[in-house]
Order: sequence, then structure tokens, then C-alpha cells
Amino acid sequence: MELHNLTPKPHSTKDRKRVGRGPGSGNGKTAGKGHKGQLSRSGHKLRRNFEGGQMPLVRRLPKRGFTNIFRKEIVIVNVGQLDRFPAGTEVTPDLLLAEGVISKLGDGVKVLGEGTLSHSLVVKAHRFSKKAQDVIQAAGGRCEELAR
Repeated sequence: MELHNLTPKPHSTKDRKRVGRGPGSGNGKTAGKGHKGQLSRSGHKLRRNFEGGQMPLVRRLPKRGFTNIFRKEIVIVNVGQLDRFPAGTEVTPDLLLAEGVISKLGDGVKVLGEGTLSHSLVVKAHRFSKKAQDVIQAAGGRCEELAR
């Protein structure tokens, strides 16, 4: 085997369609584009949702809902995720971000009570659920609420 006699695997390639080469080819005269109309012209492009001039479905359907510009994006952390920190650590939103527990600070951090805590921590966050406070205090820790 040498470079000059390499060929693709049989039936793995397809010849291109040679249109407009006479009636015997099956693609002569109009070259497979039919007769007249927008689709037979050169340079024709249709939008994805174009329906031939009819009012498109996306515009026939009513608008619903709105975007609340005052929405606060609170980041959630569960008590079980705080168990990775050593005993006596002061857990702040910045520490959570640095350790990769949360991906962004948003408008505040809320601690929820899912999971267990095996040692005491000082947890500083913007909000705490009642259960989270109970779990942290039961482990001998402390909850400090930060200003919003």
C-alpha cells in the first residue's frame, strides 16, 4: 500500500449532484428547483419561523408573565455542606465562595437545615432557617446574621 493507491472505503463517499445537465440526467431545465416562486430564485433565505406571510405562531400566542426587577437572588447552603470545615472555624459567605461551596454570592446567603453537623462552627450568613439554627446550636456552634 502506497499513497498513490489509497482510496476511501467503498460506499463511504457520495458523488455531488450535478444539476442542470440536460433532461437525461433527471435534473435538467429547472435543476430540481420546481417552477418559479421564491424558492427557485437565487439568494433565497427564509427565517426559521417564516410561515409564508401568515402571522407566525410566536406572534399569534399571547404574552405571559413578567420579569420582577426587584427580585433578590439568594444563594442556598445546607448545614451538611458546612461539616467540611474544621471545628471552631468562622464560616462567612466569602469563605464559602473561596472553598467552592457556592459559585457566586448573589444578594445574600441563606443556610438551610438539611444534613448534620458534627462539631461547633461560627456561621455568618444573611438568613437562617429555624431548623438550621437548631442544628448549628445543637452542635455547640453560633449563628450570626449579617446585614442585608
